[in-house]
Amino acid sequence: MATDQTLRCRECGREFLFTTGEQEFYASRGLMNTPSRCPECRAARKATMSGGGGSGGRREMFVATCSSCGREARVPFQPRGDKPVYCSDCYQQMGGGNRRGASNGGGGYGSRW
Repeated sequence: MATDQTLRCRECGREFLFTTGEQEFYASRGLMNTPSRCPECRAARKATMSGGGGSGGRREMFVATCSSCGREARVPFQPRGDKPVYCSDCYQQMGGGNRRGASNGGGGYGSRW
């Protein structure tokens, strides 16, 4: 029979309880590793990774110069410089508005999408 486990959060260093119920849930989902973050740090990380979710946070946007018209383009990824970046207008003119990933309204990589 499983018992509650006390674990230490790798993010904040606090101890937290990994209950038998949580252990059963993890096992039912096929998750083999114990959580390495406390519930608070997990929630904060999830909000950051998902662009804020319902917590009111906003997705980080990056400013770049459109490779087509030279205007400012705001995109949800850090441009690396090895591929063109387009503003939303140029991206849609190129047919990007009909492809997956183009609904972000902020532009994107040329042929990647």
